[in-house]
Amino acid sequence: MDEKNVTLSVPSEAGFARSVRMMASTLAVCCDMSVEDVEDVRMVAEEGFVYSCATAPERVDVSFSLSEDAMTMDFTLGEQEPSDDSIDLVEVLLSAVCDVFSVSEDGRSLHLVKRAGDAHDQ
Repeated sequence: MDEKNVTLSVPSEAGFARSVRMMASTLAVCCDMSVEDVEDVRMVAEEGFVYSCATAPERVDVSFSLSEDAMTMDFTLGEQEPSDDSIDLVEVLLSAVCDVFSVSEDGRSLHLVKRAGDAHDQ
């Protein structure tokens, strides 16, 4: 599969978490990910959205990049530093489920990668 790119832009409001989650899971199916990987992608997308919203952007732009063996999600971040203690749990979940979890040096984007199969365990 050649790399495919999809972008979603939603208001930074909790009610749009489902839209992000559903788009991510639909795209994971397009990558022929297993049922377990699709569930992981759903969780990663929702937690990435929560993290992004905690930085108070006006809108959350999510860029999905699909390849044969992985899905990459990049979330825009606002200028506010996430301070809520619940963000600690989000970071733990993202670190545990993602193969890559990082915030850009300028603090403007959250980068997440979920590889298909057991790549995370190797």
